[in-house]
Amino acid sequence: MTHAFFSDPAEKILTELTPTERAAVESVRRSLEEDPAQGRGLPDADPASESRVVELLPEQTGGRGISVIYRYSQDLDACLVLWLIAGP
Repeated sequence: MTHAFFSDPAEKILTELTPTERAAVESVRRSLEEDPAQGRGLPDADPASESRVVELLPEQTGGRGISVIYRYSQDLDACLVLWLIAGP
């Protein structure tokens, strides 16, 4: 099982989300532990890891659209949620 963690900036943003938005983001974090290769790939400067984004629609969050940007390292078998970007 892959481990998935929030970075400090993502933790800070998480506290600013509504309860339903937080629940949707937490659901993504848990699902990354089962399938770390979900979402759309992003350019990554580190050949030992892979950056990706999972986009949540307002219908999924009960609020705003949210992009969950994370990096997956196969060597560590871990995901780090780097940023949460909430739309209008």
